[in-house]
Amino acid sequence: MKRSGAAAVVALALGALAGAALAQVKPELLVKQRQSVMTLQGKYFGPLAAMAQGKVPYNADIVKRNAAFLDNLTRMPWDTFDPSTKDMKSNALPAIWEQPDKFKEAASRLENEAQKLYQVSQSGDENAVKAQIGAVGKACGGCHESFRQKQ
Repeated sequence: MKRSGAAAVVALALGALAGAALAQVKPELLVKQRQSVMTLQGKYFGPLAAMAQGKVPYNADIVKRNAAFLDNLTRMPWDTFDPSTKDMKSNALPAIWEQPDKFKEAASRLENEAQKLYQVSQSGDENAVKAQIGAVGKACGGCHESFRQKQ
């Protein structure tokens, strides 16, 4: 067997193991994981929103760092919205499982806007960054509006 063929077999086996491992994760842990990711999203988005609103001075270095973190964090929570967590105590609304396509679309919108923020943050264009921070905030809020209990 060629090396590339062996690597493919190993990759497939590891993928199957990862899928089986996720299927065995307790619903309580999945909820805790997604809540942790959402908390971190808030931690790194908060200063950006404050900069965009002029509440704190603009700092391009913080923008670049936080945008990079958000670009990664926005891709993390979605696999934790497993149907096994549907009846767990959380702020997730039943609409997540009742309207999965709409939920996936909202998640994708957030991912795309966060990725654009990361890209724009590299340019150093403060006005473009602030506009994109607004787009990320709108994507976050849009998802919360439909899929999260009011706080």
